[in-house]
This record gives sequence, C-alpha cells and structure tokens, in this order.
Amino acid sequence: MQHPRKILTFTLAVSIAALSARASIAQDHDHGHQAHENQHAQKAENAAEKRIGDPYPLAEDVVNGESLAEIDKPVVFLLHGREIRFTDEKSLETFKAHTEEYLIKIDDQIIKQQTPLYPMETCLVSGEQLGAMGDPYDIVFGNRLVQLCCKGCVSKFKKDSEKYLDTLNQAVIKKQLETYPMQTCVVSGETLGGMMGEPIDYVAANRLVRFCCKGCIKKFEKKPAKYLMMVASHEKQGAESDEGGQMHNHEDHGGG
Repeated sequence: MQHPRKILTFTLAVSIAALSARASIAQDHDHGHQAHENQHAQKAENAAEKRIGDPYPLAEDVVNGESLAEIDKPVVFLLHGREIRFTDEKSLETFKAHTEEYLIKIDDQIIKQQTPLYPMETCLVSGEQLGAMGDPYDIVFGNRLVQLCCKGCVSKFKKDSEKYLDTLNQAVIKKQLETYPMQTCVVSGETLGGMMGEPIDYVAANRLVRFCCKGCIKKFEKKPAKYLMMVASHEKQGAESDEGGQMHNHEDHGGG
C-alpha cells in the first residue's frame, strides 16, 4: 500500500495575527492611494531582504487563479526570502490573511510541476537510494523541490543548503543537456553558441534553461513562468515529433 506523500513546507512559521494587522483594508475613497503606498512599502521591504532560491515558478496567482506569465509588474513578495508573486495587491493581502493555507497549495503545485523533472535517484544528503526507506521525503526549499530519503536528512540539508542545491543543479544540467529542446536563447532568440560564445546554463524549478549571455538571466527572472513554459512547450513538441517519427518508421516496415 502506498503511503501518503509526506510534504514539508520549508517556510518558517508566520504569525497570523501579525500578518492580519498588516493586511488592513483602506476605505473606498482612498483605496488607490493606499495601494500605491503599499507597493512602495513592499518594494522597500523586499529590497532589505535577499531572495533565497529560485524565482517564483508558477504561472498562476495562487489566490485568484489569474495568469502571471505576461504581467509586466507583478506584486513580488518575499516571505523569509522565498519569492511569491501575485497579480495585484488584493491577492497579496488575502495571502497574508491565510498564509498557511496558500503555502500548502503553492507547495503542492511545485511538487507536481517539478517531480517529473527531478534528476536524482539518490538522497542529496545521505546518498541512499530514494524509495528504499519508503516514499521519498519531499520538501520545497526556495521554490525548489528536493527529495530526501527521510525526515532525518532535513536538518542536515538546511545546514548546508547551498552545497546541496549546487549538487542538484549539476545533476539537472547533466540529465537535461543532451535533450535540451531549443537551439536559440529563450529570452533573446539568439542562436546558442553563436557570436555570443558558449551558452550560459541556468537551473530554475529543476529545469535547465540555456541563455546566450548572462544579461538574459535578469530578463528571465522578471517573467520566469513565461520562459519556463516556453522551454516546456518546445520539449513537448520535440517529444511528440519523436513519437511521430517512430510510428512512421514502424509503418514503413510493415508494422500494424
């Protein structure tokens, strides 16, 4: 019998009372002015805090379900360094009022998104085969799925997360490089390995993304969901093309 998937949200406990206090709603007559002030305050708060891990990888606002992929100026919130994006201030305030509920939803979506891409068959910390001690122990750290053999490895991972994430990044690159589906930079459209020199290999959401130059990384991080979907779309097209070619060859050889 399969055990329920064990999920550990790697976010420090947040005081609901404190968040609720910050989420007071302005009256209709000055709502626009208050929203403008909130944006400035949020930018100042984010500037004082450094992002931990990946930019937000999900394509939809967890609160209202609207697309984040094409929004030029999403509301970016750092929760103890973890980046979360919203379409507007209203969604952010709702999130602050029900933080734990929405974090569970975000983590569930990230695990679903990244599990098929996960490159390792062993625990990052212990080296044990994943699944040997039961279902892998899934954690989400800085918007990144990490699979461990057991709960006991969590504290060790936290103590040296940068080292372990670097190992995970290298595993992603090694596994996905040969089958990377694009010959051009996902941001600029420039040919990879052309006049700009060797491609820049970057990992987000356990997916390899290749750029023509370092300058494209900042542009990618402004709209990560958009560009991640573009790479995934090319990957899907390539897989469908391969399947079509195999079927065609099978028919040519008299297959039924």
